[in-house]
Amino acid sequence: MKNNILPLAVTMGDPSGIGLDVLVSAWKKRHQLGLPEFYLLADPAFCALRGVPDDIPVKALNAKVSATAGIPNSTNSAAILESIDRAVDDAMTGTAGGVVTLPIAKKPLYEAGFLHPGHTEYLAALAKKYTGKTVRPVMMIAGPELRTVPVTIHIPLKEVVTQLTTALIIETAEITARELTLRFGIQNPRLAIAGLNPHAGEGGALGLEDEALISPAIAVLKANGINAWGPLPADTMFHARARATYDAAICMYHDQALVPAKTLAFDEGVNVTLGLPFIRTSPDHGTAFDIAGKNIARPDSFIAALKMAAEMAART
Repeated sequence: MKNNILPLAVTMGDPSGIGLDVLVSAWKKRHQLGLPEFYLLADPAFCALRGVPDDIPVKALNAKVSATAGIPNSTNSAAILESIDRAVDDAMTGTAGGVVTLPIAKKPLYEAGFLHPGHTEYLAALAKKYTGKTVRPVMMIAGPELRTVPVTIHIPLKEVVTQLTTALIIETAEITARELTLRFGIQNPRLAIAGLNPHAGEGGALGLEDEALISPAIAVLKANGINAWGPLPADTMFHARARATYDAAICMYHDQALVPAKTLAFDEGVNVTLGLPFIRTSPDHGTAFDIAGKNIARPDSFIAALKMAAEMAART
């Protein structure tokens, strides 16, 4: 069977968060919105307690869940991780067209002995189990008007300069360009490369990193046939006319990428992991424990994540 006719595997996420809330809300609109087919990997008994409709396809986990909405509990870590493991296995063995992950909270996982920095790194480790190769996952935040990719992600701002390298910029941009073609159907993708410092360093007056690290990376990318240019002042990259000139913005640190992406599409943005041997999308929001179980969480980002995963699968 081809990926474009396979259902999507949806992970349970943290059962104390809003994951099941947005899933149920989306399910009720599935015909109206033309949502792709999907199934949930979860504990059926817990789903029934949380009001998940019986007609939502659920693949039962071996681990059981005991959770109260809004109160994270590290004892559910086994079920959370099993849901992710099973979804990846389904994607890698041809049962699912892709993986859509509902949000997790890292602190309860850490309390249970979870050793990975986060969700994405865990997915990369699972990918290595199937391929035998180390993969470099790349985060892309994709919305209707903008795609952004941070080169460095969840590190303190003071560490960006020490971890940012020419090689890392090149690798991130190359993965982005390849996946934009493979998964998004964009031939010869255009990459706008942001500078690190104000005004992209102002010719060295406001910092040397733009000339020392970023410009050499762009030269290599161009030599390798990638349509990339910069470094560009980040404060003029994200208005409408500028956005029309590129397919993705490669940014140097987390907030440089996520602030414009979330400003333009706070409810519809999708977190896409590039560089994996399977499709993975996720709503671009967290567990929102404060509103979990109240049925007020908006499902827009989850709906967008489902649609984007299906569109990516159809091109593969």
